[in-house]
Amino acid sequence: MNLTSLIASKGRLAELAVGLTATNFIGYAFDYLLYPFVIYQFGILTGGTIMAAASFTACITGMKFYDWSKRDWIGIEAIKEIKTYKGTRRIGHVTSWVLTKSEPVVFLFLSIKFDPFVTTAYMRHGKFNGMNRRDWTIFMGSLLVSNVYWTIASYMGISVVEAAWKAIVKG
Repeated sequence: MNLTSLIASKGRLAELAVGLTATNFIGYAFDYLLYPFVIYQFGILTGGTIMAAASFTACITGMKFYDWSKRDWIGIEAIKEIKTYKGTRRIGHVTSWVLTKSEPVVFLFLSIKFDPFVTTAYMRHGKFNGMNRRDWTIFMGSLLVSNVYWTIASYMGISVVEAAWKAIVKG
C-alpha cells in the first residue's frame, strides 16, 4: 500500500467513524430518550404523531445532507457490497444472506433497525441522486413502519416501568 492510498484509507475510516458515531448517538438519543419521553408526556396518539413529524424532519434533513455532501459517511455503499460477501467470517455470510432476501424483508429489517433515511439510502438505485417516486414511497413507508414500531415499543416500555413501579410502591 503506497502513502497516498494509506492516507486516503485513514481519511475514509475517520469519515466513517465520525459519521457512524454521530448517527448512532443521535439515533440512540432519539429512540431511547426522546421517543419514550414524548410518548409519556403526550400519550400514544399525540406523542406518536409528534415523533413521526420529528422523525420525518430529521430523516429528510439527513437525506438532503447525504445527497448534498456526496459522501457515504454512514457506510451505505459498503453495506451494499456485503451482499456479495465471499469471505470466511460467519457474520459476513449471515449479513449477506439477510441483504439478499426480498426487498420487503430488507425494508422491514432496515425500517425497524434503523430509520427512513438509512432504509431509503440503502434501497434506492444510485447514490447521491436525490429521491424519485420509488424512493419517496420507500421513505414514507419506512417512516410509517418505524414510527409505529417505536411508538408501540415506547408505550409498552413505559407501561412495564409504571407497572413495576406500582408493584414496588405497593409491595
